[in-house]
Amino acid sequence: MENSGSIPNSCDVVVIGGGPAGSHAATLLAQRGYEVVLFEKARFPRPMVGESLIPHFWKFMDHSGVTPKIEEAGFLAKAGGITVWNGRIHQFSFSSFGYDRPALHVERDEFDDILLRYAESEGAVVFEEVSVTGVDFSDPKPIVSYHSMRDDTRGAGKIQCRYVIDASGNSSVLAKQFKSRRLVEGHRTFLGMWGYFTGGKYIGADGSSYGPESIGKVEPVTFISSHEDGWAWHIQLKDKISIGLIINTSNVKRMGKKEMEPYFLSTVNKIPYFKELLESASYQEGSMAFRPDYSFYSTKPAGPNFGCIGDAGAFVDPIFSHGCQAAFYSASVCAWAAESAFKRPDRAENYGRLLKRRLQQHYGFSRSLALGDYGGDGVDPDLVIDLMKSMPLVELEMMLVASDISNRSTNFHEMAKQAGILEEDFADGIMSGKAHVLETLNV
Repeated sequence: MENSGSIPNSCDVVVIGGGPAGSHAATLLAQRGYEVVLFEKARFPRPMVGESLIPHFWKFMDHSGVTPKIEEAGFLAKAGGITVWNGRIHQFSFSSFGYDRPALHVERDEFDDILLRYAESEGAVVFEEVSVTGVDFSDPKPIVSYHSMRDDTRGAGKIQCRYVIDASGNSSVLAKQFKSRRLVEGHRTFLGMWGYFTGGKYIGADGSSYGPESIGKVEPVTFISSHEDGWAWHIQLKDKISIGLIINTSNVKRMGKKEMEPYFLSTVNKIPYFKELLESASYQEGSMAFRPDYSFYSTKPAGPNFGCIGDAGAFVDPIFSHGCQAAFYSASVCAWAAESAFKRPDRAENYGRLLKRRLQQHYGFSRSLALGDYGGDGVDPDLVIDLMKSMPLVELEMMLVASDISNRSTNFHEMAKQAGILEEDFADGIMSGKAHVLETLNV
């Protein structure tokens, strides 16, 4: 249950945003005994896109202790992925990489609500329907200004703290305040749009389609297909299907939502296999949403008394389902940096620099693979190579397979070669035995 008390005048940490990044950071710091106040502008549960999780996320759930609650929710386990890219069909399963815990397809409204309520149960004080309007860093202890739409605390107010964690998602409160938000430069800019369907069919790991009666019996895969001007996803959830398009922004320029919705539906029906999978499905009218300013990063993601985590710090193409993974990782390192600064105030500047380095390193790795740009424009190749040297080979293997089957492996091979691991570990080709080419899909 959300907090019904008054907002305090001070605390140790203010967290902006109650999504996976904010909830995870709040949980970790509250568990360590710090006074954490979390402001969330929406009222949970609320709709959110990004429903595909890779198996890595369990280690973060175990760390916070929320694992039993995630398991109890009954989210759909997914077997792996199938891509149709430029006419070639590839399939891979997570079990091929030795993972014995499932990847999941999650309803984000439910998943995020579990994480936020767990943060509350661990001691974080949560105030929903409260928007942060700015942060004054002129004092060593930041002063956070907010506006509450709650009946019990309606109006403007301020709270002083020792550390600010911006997990405000695409709102990127601090990046906009600092004017540090940069769109990734490129020949074309992209936009994400998505909507939901009920009924219809989904694809299993065997490449065959299954109807709603098989949900819970046959595990789905995350199904991805390239199309004329981008790529699309098909994600089976418990009682609906998430369909998304990544498209060239110029295609929908000057369109309002009324025009974009029919464009979305007509484009989906032109993508290989999507028309057949959705033939018996019903579109949920009005469910289409979109996200402009598609890929961006902040040049100032951290400092001695703040950190910008999850999508508030950077966002890249979600083709490898690493959005929540990045959120949990950045939340973990930010919680570490905040606690370290509390314990050693004389070294707060150093911890801020270390946090900035870690955030930029993880972002650089993700973007190098997802967007196909290696070095420059916010990516430090040396940081990326250092990260690759320290990553478990199984994680590198899976990223290589994912990038191979989406024709995005050029950067991976170049980075791995410079890290000194390509010849030694990937000489025989990870594709053999890790992913399979299918002749066709039985839909």
